Amino acid sequence: MPYEVQGVIARGKGQEVSLETVVVPDPGPGEAVVNVQACGVCHTDLHYREGGISDDFPFLLGHEAAGVVEAVGPGMTEVEPGDFVILNWRAVCGQCRACLRGRPWYCFNTHNAAQKMTLKDGTELSPALGIGAFLEKTLVAAGQCTKVSAEAPAQVAGLLGCGVMAGIGAAINTGGVTRGDSVAVIGCGGVGDAAILGSSLAGAATIIAVDVDDRKLEWARGFGATHTVNSRENDPIEAIRDLTGGNGADVVIEAVGRPETYNQAFYARDLAGTVVLVGVPTPEMKLELPLLDVFGRGGSLKSSWYGDCLPSRDFPMLIDLFLQNRLPLDKFVSETIGVGQVEEAFAKMHRGEVLRSVVTF
Repeated sequence: MPYEVQGVIARGKGQEVSLETVVVPDPGPGEAVVNVQACGVCHTDLHYREGGISDDFPFLLGHEAAGVVEAVGPGMTEVEPGDFVILNWRAVCGQCRACLRGRPWYCFNTHNAAQKMTLKDGTELSPALGIGAFLEKTLVAAGQCTKVSAEAPAQVAGLLGCGVMAGIGAAINTGGVTRGDSVAVIGCGGVGDAAILGSSLAGAATIIAVDVDDRKLEWARGFGATHTVNSRENDPIEAIRDLTGGNGADVVIEAVGRPETYNQAFYARDLAGTVVLVGVPTPEMKLELPLLDVFGRGGSLKSSWYGDCLPSRDFPMLIDLFLQNRLPLDKFVSETIGVGQVEEAFAKMHRGEVLRSVVTF
């Protein structure tokens, strides 16, 4: 029988979210119903509410989640009822040209559940990033469930489902940060701090955190930043160069998603250095750079989707590091809240008061 649970719905652009009854169907072939235990409040959910991703309202928000599999459909082999899983929004197909070339983290045919969750009147919902997890149970595709150790608290494990994985992966997977490197991270919210943590994990010698908020810069030190720059008070390009022997950083990670901060990242890197864009821009934003500078400075300009992660490889590894007290993922959890407090959590996030509010069930 279908399940009826309360979920957080965004009905229109800029409207406050509402808590409404959602109908979750029984899982079909290759699908699973997961009892959500925790779901982080990510800036991407706010982007959905503001119409910054698409206009396919109403949206069922929430995607940074962990929980326990309740039921599986025919053909489900990846997980079984009772498994503790992190949900991911890049379920690889295994058959596209990227997967067949041995690069599944670039999969060009990721997929979600075939069936739709609905409101009680039958209105189909668009789940955020194909998940929709601000509710007690959600329907996902088989490949969106990644089994990890159940010893990890759900409010910590779920953060790997989006923001923390995006940041760690931007440093390690996309940026290729390695021991002895100099790294600058522009934007020290949850994703930026995760990039700082990933750079520290990879052995970077110099990690420069850049933000306009001294409180966030202090948080960044807690994740491994060796230096901080308040870009309201100092030119970040000059400051980063000064801290790297006049050269610029080997890797600059832009975790804001704005043309002006990308421009700073471009000129704050060393010759032949790497820029990684992990901040999410809005559709109307444009970037203008002198083509001669793009040619003359060399190096790589990369974007990082989900930290170029492979969930089946990266999630269990990072959870194991957390359980060994080698990766302080719990530092990202600012507060735990109820499902009815998501709108308030958006406001706190917008004001920069939290790294992550986490809904628990």
